[in-house]
Amino acid sequence: MSGRDGLGVAVVGLGVGEQHARAYLWTPGCTLRWVFDLNRRRTDRILREVGVGAPAVSYEAVLADTAVDLVSIASSDDAHYGQVLAALGAGKHVFVEKPLCRSVEELRAIKRAWEASGRVHLASNLVLRAAPLYRWLREAIGAEALGEIYAFDGDYLYGRLHKVTEGWRKDVENYSVMQGGGVHLVDLMLWLTGQRPTSVTAVGNRICTAGTAFRYNDYMAATFQFPSGLVGRITTNFGCVHRHQHVVRVFGTKATLVSDDTGPRLHTSRDPAVPATALDLSPLPATKGDLIPAFVQSILDGADPGPAAQHEFDVISACIAADRAALTGTPVKIEEP
Repeated sequence: MSGRDGLGVAVVGLGVGEQHARAYLWTPGCTLRWVFDLNRRRTDRILREVGVGAPAVSYEAVLADTAVDLVSIASSDDAHYGQVLAALGAGKHVFVEKPLCRSVEELRAIKRAWEASGRVHLASNLVLRAAPLYRWLREAIGAEALGEIYAFDGDYLYGRLHKVTEGWRKDVENYSVMQGGGVHLVDLMLWLTGQRPTSVTAVGNRICTAGTAFRYNDYMAATFQFPSGLVGRITTNFGCVHRHQHVVRVFGTKATLVSDDTGPRLHTSRDPAVPATALDLSPLPATKGDLIPAFVQSILDGADPGPAAQHEFDVISACIAADRAALTGTPVKIEEP
């Protein structure tokens, strides 16, 4: 920590990053020093609204400031790797939007840089973990209220086709819908079960975006295998005719959790006469900055950053392996980075 007012923070990228900046404002123990975005008008507007911080002239200038302890990265997917690597090289804590990176080679380089940094705190903003429903569910699984978990199904329904065919995603080389969307459900699968998959098979297509500027699979389905016998099935569906939705089904030997259009509910009986119990818990976080306070507090508390960073490595490893499985048409082993 370098400043009297706690952790010095810089936010890079002010799309989703605007919510990062606002989250740091109401998080004790940190001070927003810089924001950096290529759109200067957007930068000036946000700085006027939040009333603190200054516009950075470059990313390099942000990293050169010794009063910056934490860099919050919310740029486009293909920029994450280089910016994360540079921030780790400068010894900064890093909070980054998903995906952390996009290939095995990038992940290995990030892990080496993280280890060389002295193991600073590193997290990806997989914000579904902050939703009240999934926080409750994790505790319920830990207490064995669902019994042994044997299957996890997650469907990422994007429902925003124009963002794929007209937005920046169409211009990103080798854009991955699994890394760009399905990663949220892969993260939930690992975080809720406390398990790491060892292999994956996957298929995909680009029927919904045929004839558009988008060049890659807009739909993917991946099946993950775990040493315990648990099977995870994750689909990511960017072209669907559907509102934005995360569908989750967790099957245990004692109970089943289903969360979809009709809301979350818990099934505790196979008897059709016994209704499921509706759960008055939101499957969404309040904002996209909801993980930031806990991340800041873990730094201030001097918590061991290893387990959290390893989880991030495991999640993106699984997504990268799923992309390779879809490309090759063969099962792929999910390796340690």
